[in-house]
Amino acid sequence: MNARILLVAVAAITPATSTAQQFRADEATISEIHAAMAGGRLTCRDLVTQYLARIAAYDKAGPAINAIVVVNPNAIEVADSLDRRFRSEGRTGPLHCIPIVVKDNMQTTDLPTTAGSLAFQGWIPKKDAFQVRRIREAGAIVIAKTNMAEFAFSPYETVSSILPGYTKNPYALDRVTAGSSGGTAAAVAAGFGTLGLGTDTGNSIRGPSSHQALVGIRSTMGLTSRAGVVPLFLVQDIAGPMARTVADAAAVLQVVAGEDPDDPATAASRGRPTPDYLAALDRDGLRGARIAILRQAWESPGNDSQVTAVFERAVADLRKAGATVLDSFALPTLDSLRRTQRGGCLQFKYDLNRFLEALGNDGPPLRSLEAIIRSNRYHPTVQRRLEQEQLAEVPPEESPGCKSRDEFRAALRTTIVQAMDGARVDALIYPTWSNPPRLIGDLNSPHGNNSPFYSPSTGFPAMTVPMGYSRGSLPAGMTFFGRPWSEATLIRLAFAYEQATHHRRAPASTPALR
Repeated sequence: MNARILLVAVAAITPATSTAQQFRADEATISEIHAAMAGGRLTCRDLVTQYLARIAAYDKAGPAINAIVVVNPNAIEVADSLDRRFRSEGRTGPLHCIPIVVKDNMQTTDLPTTAGSLAFQGWIPKKDAFQVRRIREAGAIVIAKTNMAEFAFSPYETVSSILPGYTKNPYALDRVTAGSSGGTAAAVAAGFGTLGLGTDTGNSIRGPSSHQALVGIRSTMGLTSRAGVVPLFLVQDIAGPMARTVADAAAVLQVVAGEDPDDPATAASRGRPTPDYLAALDRDGLRGARIAILRQAWESPGNDSQVTAVFERAVADLRKAGATVLDSFALPTLDSLRRTQRGGCLQFKYDLNRFLEALGNDGPPLRSLEAIIRSNRYHPTVQRRLEQEQLAEVPPEESPGCKSRDEFRAALRTTIVQAMDGARVDALIYPTWSNPPRLIGDLNSPHGNNSPFYSPSTGFPAMTVPMGYSRGSLPAGMTFFGRPWSEATLIRLAFAYEQATHHRRAPASTPALR
């Protein structure tokens, strides 16, 4: 649906005296939306109409953020049904009528799922991804699917073959969104939905969230299901929330956490009660906390001095809010551990082929990586990567390189937990990226991405929260990294920091509509 047609459609369905005129959706939170509905100042139709109008005005028109692959044509119909249910029975769930944008590698039964590639164009799955199903059951509306780095390969930019052009950073239209969930991040930052779902293999929830002044949570491996997500590397793949506030991210995590028989990794959650993440939203949560700076995660000669200064102010704010922040924390055996890894590990071919094989006739017409390569239906920038992955000759469970990697990761987990226990710290912190968002097309200047190693290699949780801006308007994020299953602790610390600083501000390129 193009922008002009969408704008005409929105105008046609918006009542002249809509209560939406009294409520601004662009920066609204879940609690604000539900309070407005309870007070009779907002209907679900009004809310969805506002977001559709913003997409029409700003995604392909105006600043042309280019974050949206497809808008849900049934969004207003779903909103009307939720309004009817609200009048008779109240809210349908904790995410009642919350419009959510979903990354295009997550299966949706009512919208195509492409993983950013023309190779999957037109495929509409028969089954929702687990997390998509969970948010719908909680009352949410999938308002749109968002652009991504094709097959989630790139952490640096958001470009694909399914959507012409780059997705732009709403805070600076000549800057990248990071990858691969850059479309989700840009859409949430620009107010095209209340929040979003992304995926993270090495960076892809936390990096784009940092670049767009959002909160992003990469949870403990096994806490949330990846079923119905086109895989990159299953040993590291995670799906989860990207939001404008810690509270909204926590609300979504509450809904999507839990065991799923379709994802064996979640067996680790069996018998483990899901914490009340909303109860962790404590404004005084930093008081008495012990936090350490993990300098090994981010200090390098290429660091940007302004981002470093922003981080130093963030550390001062943590201390001001009552936390003890240690400067001297280190993992003394890290370098020797790294040297224990032997050989490479190519996994994408086997993870993707098994995913496609399991779908059978319900999957896209191209059933293997080899068939995708032969089709030439992908962006030229991913051709070399696809061809390299196709060279894998043994599955990961038989690969000496993959086995060496897994042994290293087990040792790294032990090392980190022992070091944190020895220092008696609740979490480790570092800048999510040490450099500002690059200019679009620039792949040569230092990128500063600090996300791919610690959390993905261990399966431990990490979340990013806005910590300020470099150059006046370019967002920067701070990562809280913790022990396994410590999401409630990280949420408590991040929420207290967010409430003490309130760094989040809306991008100037997508202002409120009249």
